[in-house]
Amino acid sequence: MSEQPGEPSKAPESDSLLPIDEHVEEGQDAEGRKVRHRGVYLLPNLFTTANLFAGFFSIVSAMNGKYEVAAIAIFVAMVLDGLDGRVARMTNTQSAFGAEYDSLSDMVAFGLAPALLAYKWALSGLGNVGLTVSFIYAACAALRLARFNTQIGKVDKRYFIGLASPAAAGVVAGMVWALKDLGVDGVDMSLVVVLLFALLVAAAGALMVSNIKYYSFKDFDLKGRVPFVAILVVVLVFAVIFSDPPRILLLIFLAYAASGPAQRLLQVRRRKQVE
Repeated sequence: MSEQPGEPSKAPESDSLLPIDEHVEEGQDAEGRKVRHRGVYLLPNLFTTANLFAGFFSIVSAMNGKYEVAAIAIFVAMVLDGLDGRVARMTNTQSAFGAEYDSLSDMVAFGLAPALLAYKWALSGLGNVGLTVSFIYAACAALRLARFNTQIGKVDKRYFIGLASPAAAGVVAGMVWALKDLGVDGVDMSLVVVLLFALLVAAAGALMVSNIKYYSFKDFDLKGRVPFVAILVVVLVFAVIFSDPPRILLLIFLAYAASGPAQRLLQVRRRKQVE
C-alpha cells in the first residue's frame, strides 16, 4: 500500500492490463519525510460507498413517489456517514482520497437527495419558485461542503462553521417523513403550508453557508471508559427515538438547527449588556 521514504517516483505502467491507473497519494511519515502511498483504504471507503448508495436510492425512491422510503434512506446515509469517519480515525486509515470521496457522497446523500425529495413531495406545485428553492438548497450544500474541505485543520474541530449538511438534510427529510407518516401528502397541503415548507428548506440551506457555529460532538471519546449510568442513558435515548422515529428525529434535528442561531443571539445579548 505504500513505498519507503525517499523511494524514487515511478511513472505508471502504460501497458497495464486494467484501463485504470493506480491511485498514488503523497503524505508524510512521523518524522516529516515524504512518503508515497499506493492504493486506497478499503474499510472506511466501504461505508462511504454505502452512504453514496443510500443517497442514490433516496433519489430513485423520490422519483418513483416513495417519499417515506426516500426520507428514511437519507437517515440511513447519516448513520453510514458518521461511521466512515469514525472508522477511519479509529483504524488510522484517513486519506485525502477518502476525504474527497466522502464529500462527493455527502453531496449526493445530503445535497441532491433532500432537494429532490422536497421538490417532488411538495415544492413542484409552486412551479419555478419550488424549483428555485430546491436548487438553492442543493447549491448551499455544495458550497458548505467545499468550504468545509478548505477549513480542515484550520478551525476548531469542536465546532462546525454553518449547519452541517447531514443535519440540514435531517430537517428536510424529517419533515417529509413526519408528515407522510401522518398521511399528509404534499399535493394535498394548502398553499400557505407549502410556502412555510419552502421557507424551511431555504432556511436550512442558508444555515449551511452561514458563519454560525454548531457543536460538532467530535471531541466525544468513544474508546475511553464511561460511568455505568452512561449506558443506561444510551438505552433510554434509543427507546425514546424508536417510540416514534419520524417525529422524534424531526424534533432533534430542528432543535439542533435552532441551537446555532439561539447561541448567537445569546452572545450578542451578552455583549450588549457588557457594553
